[in-house]
Amino acid sequence: MQTSDPSPSLSPSDCPVSRSSQPFLLTPVRTPAQIRETADLAEIIWTEHYTPLIGAAQVAYMIEKFQSVPAITAQIRQGYKYFLMQSCGISAGYAAVLSEPMEKSLFLSKIYVEKSYRGRHFTSHTIAALKNICREEGLEKIRLTVNKRNHSSIAVYEHLGFVKVRDVVTDIGEGYVMDDYIMEATI
Repeated sequence: MQTSDPSPSLSPSDCPVSRSSQPFLLTPVRTPAQIRETADLAEIIWTEHYTPLIGAAQVAYMIEKFQSVPAITAQIRQGYKYFLMQSCGISAGYAAVLSEPMEKSLFLSKIYVEKSYRGRHFTSHTIAALKNICREEGLEKIRLTVNKRNHSSIAVYEHLGFVKVRDVVTDIGEGYVMDDYIMEATI
C-alpha cells in the first residue's frame, strides 16, 4: 500500500469535484504521529456521530478506553492493523482490522469517516481493499459490530454486502454497554 504525508491545510473542496475520480490511499498506521492523527480523528468523528446515539459521557469514556493514543498503541501491539483513509493529501477517516485465522475471518473493528467526507466512497474503497487482504490471507469473510441505532451505517454495510447475523450486548465497564448487531460479508 502507498503512503503519503497528510496535510491538515486541505479541505474537501480541494479534492476533485467528481467523487469517483478522487485518488484514494489506505495508509498503514505505524508511527507515533500517525497514531496521534488517528486518535485525533477518532475524537472528532466519535463526538459528532455517536453523541446523539449514546450520549456525551459514554462517547468520552469509549474514546479514552478504545481510541486514545495509548489504546491504539496497545491494539497495534496486540496485532490490530490500523489504516488512515487518505485522499488529496488529507486523512478523512480510519479503519482497524484484526485477522482471525481460526475463524477464517477478518474482524473490522473500526471504520470511520469524518462527516465532511462521507458519501465520497471511502468506506467502499476500504472494504474493497480489506477483501483483497482476506483473499491474500485465505480468509472467507469480514465481520464487524455496529450499534443497533446507527441506521445510516447499517444501510451502508448492507449496501456493501454485509448481513446481520446476530445481536450482541457487551459490557464495556463503568455501567456502559454496547448494544450491537454482528454483521458479516462473505468474500
